[in-house]
Amino acid sequence: MSERRGERGVTMRAVAARAGVSPMTVSNVINGAGRAAPATVAAVRAAIDELGYVPNVSARLLARARATTVGLIYSGARTPFLDAILTGSLRATNAHGLQLLLREEQRLTHEAAEAAARALVRGGADALLLIPPFAELLSEAGVVDALGVPAAAIATGATLPGTATVRIDNRAAMRALTRRLIDRGHYRIALVSGPPNHSDSADRIHGYHDALAAAGITANARLLFEGRFDHESGIAAGSALLSPADRPSAIMCSNDDMAAGVIGEAHRRGLRLPRDLAVTGFDDTTMASLISPALTTVRQPIQLMAYRAAEMLIRAGRRGELAEAEDELVDYELIERESTAG
Repeated sequence: MSERRGERGVTMRAVAARAGVSPMTVSNVINGAGRAAPATVAAVRAAIDELGYVPNVSARLLARARATTVGLIYSGARTPFLDAILTGSLRATNAHGLQLLLREEQRLTHEAAEAAARALVRGGADALLLIPPFAELLSEAGVVDALGVPAAAIATGATLPGTATVRIDNRAAMRALTRRLIDRGHYRIALVSGPPNHSDSADRIHGYHDALAAAGITANARLLFEGRFDHESGIAAGSALLSPADRPSAIMCSNDDMAAGVIGEAHRRGLRLPRDLAVTGFDDTTMASLISPALTTVRQPIQLMAYRAAEMLIRAGRRGELAEAEDELVDYELIERESTAG
């Protein structure tokens, strides 16, 4: 058996010695082949964790000539956007004959993201499909290159080192949506942004400022509220922005979930939409057409992005090397509904 090294230079033989088994047994445990007693499996897993061994997946890909199992890390907070991501990723991998391996991680730190990614690779993932904020966390920490597996990210706001990306132009989309409100006569426009650890948050803020500047409207810091991409922060934003006497005539939200929170708060204050207040979202999740009034938003083609990302991973597997920093921009669409058009 040839000596196989993990990305830190740890060999399979070293893992075998630490676990007190043969290298073949280690290989069988990693690949799910053969039979091993539960105690043996536990010993091998413990040695792998202790030594930080990660299988040389690039070599595996070269032998197989394709990726077969794609790992995806997601947070525990369930939102309509996450549901769309998971559904789109499942459909895309199924369409390509790939297995999707999911891992939940609620801690949004570099260390937690790295641990989750390593666990996916140890569990058999030979490619990674990344979503915010884990795509950004892993890229910033340089983990993707260290793992030695091809990775593609969807729905990010920018390109990421060592990772192929499929995304929309978030800046252009938010600029176009803001321009649509200005054309409808709105000049006091608030923005509920997303958290800074999502790369798309900054681009959406930039797009908002671009449109205001082009229309000669001075940006007002009091009309900016940093949300968390969840319903609760939308409620908090609505409470903060709708309290002053000089409340905005329109509130733009960086996702649909926060927009739903703003609309709920507006209803509680007796405001009639869109006559008293216009509200927009972003993503066009299922929630956008179900709330009242139905939400004007930007449509991100999640399933298409996941499908293209899966193709990138397959191409990388066939080459037997990591994907180059491919970046594909797909089209977005402005969807105008009753929340801005009465």
